[in-house]
Amino acid sequence: MNSPGRSNKGAVALKYLKDRDNAPKVTASGRGKIAERILAEAGKHNIPIQQDPDLLEVLAQVPLDQEIPPELFQAVAEILAFVYRLNKSRQTAGDE
Repeated sequence: MNSPGRSNKGAVALKYLKDRDNAPKVTASGRGKIAERILAEAGKHNIPIQQDPDLLEVLAQVPLDQEIPPELFQAVAEILAFVYRLNKSRQTAGDE
């Protein structure tokens, strides 16, 4: 997720393995050049990017490799639902 409208662009990467993790974890976080690298890696791997500046600011406070706090579950669940729907539509389009 990123915040392109701000002069110092930020990005946070999340990882969630439903069979292994209790909650999504922050795997990368940064501003400026680091954010650009996070976004570039996401682009290389066709990972969807969700823009939500307010959520970015909160997630950026979570230490690396830590699960997100329970108060963020709803917001992150909505993003994960978006990603799952997008992946499903990509798979369906690929089958045609």
